[in-house]
Amino acid sequence: MSVKRSARVRNPQGQGSRLRAELIDAADRILAETGDLHGLSLRAVAREVGIATPSIYLHFPDKAALVRAVLEARFAELAEAVRAAVTQDTGPAEQLRAGCLAYCRFATEHPNAYRVLFGRRPGPAPASAPSREGGIQTGAAAFDTLVQGVAGCMRAGVAPDGDPFRVATNLWTALHGIVSLRSATPGFPWPALERQVDDVLAGLAGLHHNPSASEG
Repeated sequence: MSVKRSARVRNPQGQGSRLRAELIDAADRILAETGDLHGLSLRAVAREVGIATPSIYLHFPDKAALVRAVLEARFAELAEAVRAAVTQDTGPAEQLRAGCLAYCRFATEHPNAYRVLFGRRPGPAPASAPSREGGIQTGAAAFDTLVQGVAGCMRAGVAPDGDPFRVATNLWTALHGIVSLRSATPGFPWPALERQVDDVLAGLAGLHHNPSASEG
């Protein structure tokens, strides 16, 4: 578990937002270490920050609200990792591949955080899955980037015409399966992650050009 922190210096009046951020960071650290969303306790979070447990309720009404705040922060981090990878490439096929790889690498580099993101939530929470009507909801920015990437490939003629949302949904399902199985069965002789992503893009998105075909 987390290392015991020294007594916290009280924030000056008017810096409640700073304490809120510290609570989110502390909960995120604990979840990153354990991957156990349901085992997270407000007492442990308070101890990590160096405050009394009741002080948490000034910012979060319950554990579920704190967990949702952590999820929002992690989803934003995931979306930024995908966006940054996409902007480093040119060409719709290359950008789509870069975004898919960034998603998979985030999941493999932060396995506990990824498991928390897509695990069961304590109590009701805002929708984290994408919606045709709702636009980008909490956690859906990375998925929207995927939809736009598929649509770009279709417009450029490097992927067959179709419903970008449906194709992106299938891609997301496949990518989630890849990272989940690789995490659950590390002893299996998995091919290179890049090769798996290329196979998924060819099979589900029907890319006419395989960006890694020359990689051997």
